[in-house]
Amino acid sequence: MSLRSVFDAGAIKSEFETAEIGLGFIPLIWKHVLRNPDCEWGEIPSLPSAAYSVLASKFRPLTSAVDSRRDSSDQVTTKLLIKLQQNGGFVEAVVMRYDTRLGKYGGKPRPGGQRSTLCISSQVGCKMGCKFCATGSMGFKSNLTSGEIVEQLVHASQISPIRNVVFMGMGEPLNNYTALVEAIRVMTQLPFQLSPRKITVSTVGIIHSINRLHGDLPGVNLAVSLHAPIQELRCQIMPSARAFPLGKLMDSLRTYQRNSKQKIFIEYIMLDGVNDEEMNAHQLGQLLETFEVVVNLIPFNPIGDLSQFTTTTDSKVVRFQKILRESYGIRTTVRKQMGQDISGACGQLEPVTVSSYLLTIPVHNDPRLEFDSV
Repeated sequence: MSLRSVFDAGAIKSEFETAEIGLGFIPLIWKHVLRNPDCEWGEIPSLPSAAYSVLASKFRPLTSAVDSRRDSSDQVTTKLLIKLQQNGGFVEAVVMRYDTRLGKYGGKPRPGGQRSTLCISSQVGCKMGCKFCATGSMGFKSNLTSGEIVEQLVHASQISPIRNVVFMGMGEPLNNYTALVEAIRVMTQLPFQLSPRKITVSTVGIIHSINRLHGDLPGVNLAVSLHAPIQELRCQIMPSARAFPLGKLMDSLRTYQRNSKQKIFIEYIMLDGVNDEEMNAHQLGQLLETFEVVVNLIPFNPIGDLSQFTTTTDSKVVRFQKILRESYGIRTTVRKQMGQDISGACGQLEPVTVSSYLLTIPVHNDPRLEFDSV
C-alpha cells in the first residue's frame, strides 16, 4: 500500500490518535516539511519515539514532485507541472507574483504591496466539459487527496511566499468536496495560516455543494463560473449546466449570500460573437442586479485546436463592462493577462503528458488576481 502524504490531515490525526500521540505535534511536523521538503523523518527534532515509527510506516513528507517548471516572459508567472504518486498522473499549478500598488486602469498608484497568488488544482482532468477549457477536453481522470492539494502550496512556497490561494486550476473543486474542505482547513492552520478570506473556491455551479460550503468553510470566497446570462446559451458552452439549471443556481446563490453576508465573484469568459454582445450584458445585469457581486470579465485564452472560439475585442470588453457598471451598478473588473506564453492562463491547463507540457508555449487572463484586491 502506498504511503500517504503527511498533509492528509484526517489520516495523520487518525494514526496519531490510535498511537496515543498528541495531535499538537502535527503542525510542528508540517512546519518542518514546509521548510525542508526533502527531509527525512529522523531530522525532525523533539518528537515522541512513537511518532517517528508512525511517520516511517505510514507517511511520506511529500507524495508529489515538481516535474517541470516554466517561467513566463512576464517574469512574474510560473507554471509547475506536478507529478503525483497515484497513477503517475500530472496536475498543474500556477504562481503569480504581482505588486498591487501598480493600478492597471488609470495608471494611478494604490495601497498594497508585493503579493503572490497560487492557482491550485483539485482534480486530474475534469468532467464538466466546458468547451472553452483545455482541462475540460481531457475528461475526468481522478480526484486529488487533500494532501496532494496541500502539497501544491508546499511546492509553490519554495518559489514565493503565498498570500492567496484560488481553486481555479484543473478540475471542479466542488466535485472533490471532502478533500477540498480538509485541504483548506489545513491551509488556514499552522504553519500556513492563510486567512479564509484569501482563499477562493471557483465552481461551475454544483448546487448541493454550494449549499454546504459556508457552513463547512466560513469566510472562504465563492466564485461562480457563470459565462452566460441565460440557460440555453450556458448549456451550449457548458454542457454540465443542464444538471444545474440557472434558476435553481441563482436561488442557491441567494441563500448562500444571505447566510454568509459575503459578496460573490462571478466569472464570465468573453467569447467573440457568442456571449459578448450588448444584449448579453443587459441580460447579465438583470440577472445579477439584486446580488452583491463582483463580475470578472475574462478575455478568452486561445487553446490551440481544442476550441472553435476566438477572443473578444478590447472595445467590446470595455462596452460590456460599461453597461454592467453604469446601467446596473455592478462592480466589474477585467482579468489581468498573465502567463499565456507558458499555457498558464485561465482555461489553458492541460498536462496530458510531460512531452505535451514541455511543448506548449501559451500565460494568463486572471480573475485569479482580482479576488484579493476587491
